[in-house]
Amino acid sequence: MGNIGEEYRGTRHNIGFMILDALAEASNISFSTMRYGDVGKGRFKNQEVILLKPSTYMNLSGNAVRYWKEQENIELDNILVVVDDISLPVGAIRIKTRGSDAGHNGLKNIAQMLGTESYPRLRFGVGNDFPRGTQIDYVLGHFPTDEQPLVRERIGVAVDAIRECVLAGLGNAMCKYNNK
Repeated sequence: MGNIGEEYRGTRHNIGFMILDALAEASNISFSTMRYGDVGKGRFKNQEVILLKPSTYMNLSGNAVRYWKEQENIELDNILVVVDDISLPVGAIRIKTRGSDAGHNGLKNIAQMLGTESYPRLRFGVGNDFPRGTQIDYVLGHFPTDEQPLVRERIGVAVDAIRECVLAGLGNAMCKYNNK
């Protein structure tokens, strides 16, 4: 998940797009602009994957997810939403098979459009070092210079975790990558 537009590139809220860009680059997958977003199709060994960066802005991501789920006839369990999480320390990764939106409007919209909160997600920690009332500025801000090496490293780990989800299943990926 992320927001479209140059002004959002590299912001904490766009970590999902950053992870998908790294995954696409590592997997020789290129994105094409299509309905509701940029879409990349490829394979991880014997598994077909579709990467989606919605063009609907973060808080309306459910429109794109629902459209591509139906367009490609994707089972709910085979969707993995990659999202920023302010409740996790910078770079922490949590893979879950389902869960609440935890106040994240993008996840809330996906649940609303899919009619369930029971869809897999990978939460990437962006920290929460902001004064009360400045959350929007924080998540729409860039990672400070001293955090950037950690973020780059952890994006690589998130890419590996996504591959593990696809090839070995969510349970194996959760055991291998949660709390690491």
